Amino acid sequence: MEMTLTRDADVAILTWHDGENRINLDSLARLNEVLDELATIEGPLALVMTGTGKFFSNGLDLARFGANATEFAATVDELERTVGRLLVFPRYTVAAINGHAFAGGALMSCGFDTRVMREDRGYWCMNEAEIGLALDEKLFLIIEHRLPRATAIEAAITARRYSAPEAQSHGIVEHVVGADEVLTRSIEIAQRHAALSVEALSKHKHLAHGATAARLGFRR
Repeated sequence: MEMTLTRDADVAILTWHDGENRINLDSLARLNEVLDELATIEGPLALVMTGTGKFFSNGLDLARFGANATEFAATVDELERTVGRLLVFPRYTVAAINGHAFAGGALMSCGFDTRVMREDRGYWCMNEAEIGLALDEKLFLIIEHRLPRATAIEAAITARRYSAPEAQSHGIVEHVVGADEVLTRSIEIAQRHAALSVEALSKHKHLAHGATAARLGFRR
């Protein structure tokens, strides 16, 4: 599991470079470790999270669960809690979707304040109906809360693979750019919001997302 944290002026950049960037207890622990660290920093700050290569995240680490079946439920619970934490994290956050965001990876992208997606390659997809792994109520809540309801329903019941332009037109992502611009545009957006008041931003995020975050298992 590889996630590295770097800085560009007032923007913290978390880069996930672990091949398919699968979600498991280790990767979620590392993400929360970074959020713990950033929460202690004073002064202007925003967060960008991205991947490398073909994947932003290819979802839950199903191969790992094959060898450690008892981890599945714990990982789903922790994913839900972590998305809840991202929703109310008291800094502006940007998901720089460099490639495919499937299933749990798509869900994780919903925790960020805005999403920038690569135009020419990569899909955003909730493929659980395709692979026979049903969402629970809280996982569906994530997309229902963050996406237009019609899009959330279509994504869940059809396993549609949305290209970046389709994802933008369906309200899944806010920005679509060329491959070489994903990270730079994400940093630019984050930098514009890095000086927001932590206290006011936290209050407003809790007004917008606090009830959902609590239902997902995160309470400050």
